[in-house]
Amino acid sequence: MSATTASAVPESTSDYGDRQVRGMARGGGLNLLGALCGQGALFLVMLLLARALGTEEVGRYAQCYALLALLGLLSLSGFRAGLTRFVAVHLADGDPAGIRGTVRLGLAISGAGAVLIGAVLAVASPALARALHDPELTGGFRLVALALPAAVVCEAALAATRGWRTQRPFTLVGQIYEPVTRLVLTAAVLAAGLGVTAALWAVVVAAWTAALLALGALTRLMRTVAPAPAAYRPRQLFGFSTVSWASSLASTGLIWIDTLLLGAFANDDIGVYTVATRLVTVAIFVLAPINAAFGPYIAYLYHRDALPEVRRVYKAATGWVVRLSLPAFVALLVFPSSLLPLFGPGFATGATVTVVLAVGQLVNAATGPCGTLLNMSGRVSLNMLDNVGALVLNVGLNLWLIPAHGIAGAAIAWSASLVAVNLARVAQVWWLVRAVPLTAGLAKGLAAGSGALAAALVVRWLVPEGAAQLAVGLSTVAIVYIGVVLLLGLSKEDTMVLRALARRRARP
Repeated sequence: MSATTASAVPESTSDYGDRQVRGMARGGGLNLLGALCGQGALFLVMLLLARALGTEEVGRYAQCYALLALLGLLSLSGFRAGLTRFVAVHLADGDPAGIRGTVRLGLAISGAGAVLIGAVLAVASPALARALHDPELTGGFRLVALALPAAVVCEAALAATRGWRTQRPFTLVGQIYEPVTRLVLTAAVLAAGLGVTAALWAVVVAAWTAALLALGALTRLMRTVAPAPAAYRPRQLFGFSTVSWASSLASTGLIWIDTLLLGAFANDDIGVYTVATRLVTVAIFVLAPINAAFGPYIAYLYHRDALPEVRRVYKAATGWVVRLSLPAFVALLVFPSSLLPLFGPGFATGATVTVVLAVGQLVNAATGPCGTLLNMSGRVSLNMLDNVGALVLNVGLNLWLIPAHGIAGAAIAWSASLVAVNLARVAQVWWLVRAVPLTAGLAKGLAAGSGALAAALVVRWLVPEGAAQLAVGLSTVAIVYIGVVLLLGLSKEDTMVLRALARRRARP
């Protein structure tokens, strides 16, 4: 913990803690709205591709997108978390020179790294496509190389803006503009009868225009900083960011490595697996926006020794993640066979995979933003070891299970790795700040989820599988879940958060 506590807050005051929770709620509420829009757009992109092109082309698109995600993290070199943390810390210290130096250094190195990696990929694309047993991936990989610098600069700029504890640029650009633009362009090229290459051009155009908007938003925030010569502290930033880079790369690898390994084993069901993972991602969509709102507050509070407020914000964030995602998990666990045919008849075989993936992500949600707490409190090395361990476990399980069990084996490997790493993090958060992700509100949410699960099983038993079962089932889950939540009553903190969201106003 930093020794810079000259302006530290009192150890614990109710009003101060309330302000932090309300501030995070406003940022998290905006992020949730953006996540709904962003995940909905990405879901529709996958739905359009599946219906227009079939499982094989969806698999190619997924492999290209997985490569973009992995190389994006490789190019960022950990500066995403470093930019957010050190901008927040320098703001807490009143250090405009440090803010300017951090932002300039992070953007310059990330952008240069992305250009270099993109150039190498453009040259190596034919060899990489042959290694994945599909020469037709060559053009797609070259488009990934073209989109990479823009995607990296956009991520870095938006990460820096979050250091001001504002979520507007991240939400409006990263979660609304970029995915919606990609959706509109994808729909246009598919309507024109074009294929997966044109759909990847939509990714390129959306990435470059989003990068320009992100840089504009960061420039506006930088104008609020007092004039001062930039102070470059590469040792501080690199020390944190190098470890964070390894951690983020391992974490992103855990998400995407199974898709690439399925391609390496020439598995024909990559498209089915991608659709199943997209469904599960929709269920967990609340985790990313709440993490984004949660991180800067933890960096700020921990830097000022406000541990009681750190514990309170962590518990609140975990409760919101679980309660907001439980209805979607109930739907995934009970109605996968009715959900998957929405993408086309060839995707119904992914029902078992969907259930297995949902179990792993449910544990991920229930443990809350523990990885973000480790990062923002400066325990980035510990978080890196967690992520690397999970990635090694995932790769080992994939190599063992994919040859015999295909996409079901990949799903088991992914879920097992998620469960293991999140249980380890819960223990580490307890050791660090003596916090566990258990509150009365969380218990009420689990009770409501259990009631919704029982009602959904009754619907599945009474209504034949198909569109009618899905419509009745989703309606029943929503009604029962909300009814039980209201019957059990809202906590004082829930009421405070809802009021803050209802009268949301601009606040840094």
